[in-house]
Amino acid sequence: MFNKYIKLVIAGAIVVWSVFQFVDGNIMNGISLVLLAGIFVLLYFKNEFILLAFLQLRKQNFAGASKWLSYIKNPSSALIKKQEGYYNFLQGIMVSQTNLTQAEKYFKKAISLGLNMKHDIAMAKLQLGGIAMSKRRKREATMLINEAKKLDTQGVLKDQIKMMKDQLKKI
Repeated sequence: MFNKYIKLVIAGAIVVWSVFQFVDGNIMNGISLVLLAGIFVLLYFKNEFILLAFLQLRKQNFAGASKWLSYIKNPSSALIKKQEGYYNFLQGIMVSQTNLTQAEKYFKKAISLGLNMKHDIAMAKLQLGGIAMSKRRKREATMLINEAKKLDTQGVLKDQIKMMKDQLKKI
């Protein structure tokens, strides 16, 4: 895996090479190289391993998603801030199956680093609410579930929020 800045340097070098191809009259080569440089710029903003982990997660293959995430050795140097947030979000989902305390740390870090979409933030807050509820912190759980409800404008998590509120009443 390349460092995030190495990807930009490679893209810049390819663009320079494509300019030389345009000057030499090889227009098709220049266009192809510009498209190749675009791939490296895209991979700067969308990390390939995180995309593959999301793909495995959609298939409910937690082991495969964990394998793809394990290829990212140093997230702070390899990922931009939002990608690092999604890395922690995915790690929190993976770890929540076994260790709630560590999952709570991952979700809090993901929220602090930032996530692009409101429903992802709502999902992270709902997970944190569930963790707080399992640790008998009712006030914190209520606050997090209400924040998740405000962020869920599309109603994707409506059923889960209703179920969590019902469970919260039982505590």
